Amino acid sequence: MTKFSRIKQLLVVAMQVAALGTAFLGGSAALAADDLVLKGDAKCTACHDEGDNPKVLTIGKTRHGVVADGRTPTCTSCHGESEAHVGYKGSAKPPAPERSFGKRSKTPVAERNDACMSCHQKDAKRSHWEGSVHQARDVACTSCHEVHTGHDKVRDKLTQAEVCFACHKEQRTQVNKPSHHPIIEGKMTCSDCHNAHGSVGPKLMKRDSVVETCYTCHMEKRGPFVHNHEPVSEDCSNCHNPHGTVVESMLKARPPFLCHQCHTPHGGFVPQLNGRQSAGNANTVAQSGKSTTNLTQGRSCMNCHTQVHGTNNPAATNPTPQFNFR
Repeated sequence: MTKFSRIKQLLVVAMQVAALGTAFLGGSAALAADDLVLKGDAKCTACHDEGDNPKVLTIGKTRHGVVADGRTPTCTSCHGESEAHVGYKGSAKPPAPERSFGKRSKTPVAERNDACMSCHQKDAKRSHWEGSVHQARDVACTSCHEVHTGHDKVRDKLTQAEVCFACHKEQRTQVNKPSHHPIIEGKMTCSDCHNAHGSVGPKLMKRDSVVETCYTCHMEKRGPFVHNHEPVSEDCSNCHNPHGTVVESMLKARPPFLCHQCHTPHGGFVPQLNGRQSAGNANTVAQSGKSTTNLTQGRSCMNCHTQVHGTNNPAATNPTPQFNFR
């Protein structure tokens, strides 16, 4: 083969390589115009790629990014068509989308929440959102939830409480007291008792009342009993602070002082009659002083009343009078 033939052959190979390169680059450009994660996201992902912070494409790792699910939203489902944002060609910062969800967003909270509730309103867990405390106080869904992330902190039992404590600082202090529900240990979390999206019960309880919510775990306290303790049937928080206290069993105060808040005559108090005491009253003073000393030691009232939540044991029909006023 002559030198000229070799040069000609090399030129042909170079042209073929160039043609392949052009085809490859053209194919890449075509691929770049395709949707990357969600249906119709090409006009957004042309700019918002993996270099963004936050990384918007991580939505593909969440339930919002399941393309096989017909309920999966698109970029415009949440952010609106945002033509001014998409078509902006200037060098300065483009205008915000029609709906934005960041901390500095100028979109009204109600409008931001509408983007979420347009799909999630059908869920029974969110049927009481309208009129709930969080809705009335303009709490946005994105104040608690993160959409463009594979790990939404509020949906993780280990991290959910920290999201709630960002507002509920008093409860943060209480759960760090010696006697508390195992929230900081990660064995339970706020949503085990509360429905942040609204409920028919008080304090956003998951059940219709505080006691019914407590009974989902503390079933042995439910009864029915022959002799019920009225404060228990009414509201467990009459005696307990469920987030935590410095007294064992999360009691609001140590017995007998907790018991004396209702059962005041049992504390050994002896009234005066016109500044004088009878001989019978003097004897009662000595006895009541001894009784008070005994009550304030150990378990106090619960030395005898061990079943304070309710019992089937018979009650004394004629209790001993506290004082003698003869």
